[in-house]
Amino acid sequence: MGGLCSRRSTVDNAPSGGFPHVNGHFGQGVDNAGMELREPFSFPEISTVPYDMNLDDIINDGIPRLSRVPSNKSRSTKSKQAAVAKVSEVSSLLGRAGTVGFGKAVDVLDTLGSSMTNLNLGSGFTSGVTTKGNKISILSFEVANTIVKGANLMQSLSKENIRHLKEVVLRSGVQNLISRDMDELLRIAAADKRDELKVFSGEVVRFGNRCKDPQWHNLDRYFEKLGSELTLEKQLKEEAEPIMQQLMNFVHYTAELYHELHALDRFEQDYRRKLQEEDNSNAAQRGDSLAILRAELKSQKKHVKNLKKKSLWSKILEEVMEKLVDIVHFLHLEIHEAFGTADSDKSVKGSVNSHKRLGTAGLALHYANIITQIDTLVSRSNSVPPNTRDSLYQGLPPTVKSALRFRLQSFQLKEELTVPQIKAEMEKTLQWLVPIATNTTTHHGFGWVGEWANTGSEMNRKPAGQTDLLRIETLHHADKDKTEAYILDLVVWLHILLPK
Repeated sequence: MGGLCSRRSTVDNAPSGGFPHVNGHFGQGVDNAGMELREPFSFPEISTVPYDMNLDDIINDGIPRLSRVPSNKSRSTKSKQAAVAKVSEVSSLLGRAGTVGFGKAVDVLDTLGSSMTNLNLGSGFTSGVTTKGNKISILSFEVANTIVKGANLMQSLSKENIRHLKEVVLRSGVQNLISRDMDELLRIAAADKRDELKVFSGEVVRFGNRCKDPQWHNLDRYFEKLGSELTLEKQLKEEAEPIMQQLMNFVHYTAELYHELHALDRFEQDYRRKLQEEDNSNAAQRGDSLAILRAELKSQKKHVKNLKKKSLWSKILEEVMEKLVDIVHFLHLEIHEAFGTADSDKSVKGSVNSHKRLGTAGLALHYANIITQIDTLVSRSNSVPPNTRDSLYQGLPPTVKSALRFRLQSFQLKEELTVPQIKAEMEKTLQWLVPIATNTTTHHGFGWVGEWANTGSEMNRKPAGQTDLLRIETLHHADKDKTEAYILDLVVWLHILLPK
């Protein structure tokens, strides 16, 4: 498979397929999704360029360049002239940058290819020797966490989920709190996706800076140049999804490793504790017990060693970086593909900042709590402790408190209403407002996965098409004045429902 560009593939520590048999809970040959593991990781080919070819006079802005190398077939037929061909390719790309493929992103070399040239920050080309990277090792859990974030973002941009966003989410109660202008809502949703991509790509940059190979350093400057490229190729999408599936397969192994390492720690503690025990049992009995624990410990160590080989633990960081950079490219273009002209910053900032939003004011969770309290009081109106209602009133926003007295004095009912009738009036607002408040309390922001190892396994248990909550489904973008107006109305009705 490889990345999104042609490259030479070699195999190192590749999984032979499927999940390991762990304590009898996993089958063999397939992953949790029922899919065979795809072709193993490929190593990026590092281009060799004569030391006397100095590009510093031409390019010296400190931005890493990505170059698309020739196809495998081309390389095999011209292997004897590789160095000359590379110089020719670089010269050609310099002449036609901005007009071919993905070259628009950085003014010179093609941006799509994951096989980067050795163009480093301030010294032009480094030596033509391939840098041997380190194994990911303990960093594998952080890398796996980042991969899960990328997978969630990719899934949220599927045609099915974008259609759900446009036809369901943006036509729900969010219109009452944010805006009834569908174009504005789309711009806000697109901006949220850009923020999520910024979080994901920021972590990719951090991993790149930890690579031994300097070609992966300072990717933030490189990613900033992606804005000019907005054409999504069919081949890009066809290859990005298998790449993510391959990465998620390694995440599943890494999740298993995470748990089995904890189990190994428990085995070691039990064994050490048994060695230190002094009891009345005879030596033979102690020997049998220790032998059993020693055998279990040995078996667990072997199992952990096997998982390390199959998971991200034993992969080379540069090798995984190649895949992650491809995913960043794809997500950048996929967001624009999903939102089209709504994917623009120029009008989002103005429309969002023209009103005070609860998320930016740090009030979203507080207001969600108030709404939840009101709903609880309505549902338990027959047995409400006085302190519960007092607690609600004390937590009301100052503007609601000041307006409440005037509203109660001026509020008059045309006719006496029964308790069911009052609840029915309140339910007109609560039925759409409470779900948004609930979403606010359960939404932790993009990338929050708690114990990532559990999330990694849950990816395969989600119903098809189901994604995490969107920020626009919460009170984050809700207009402060609009939200307070609805809270005020509910508190007035609650005062009538629960007279002192």
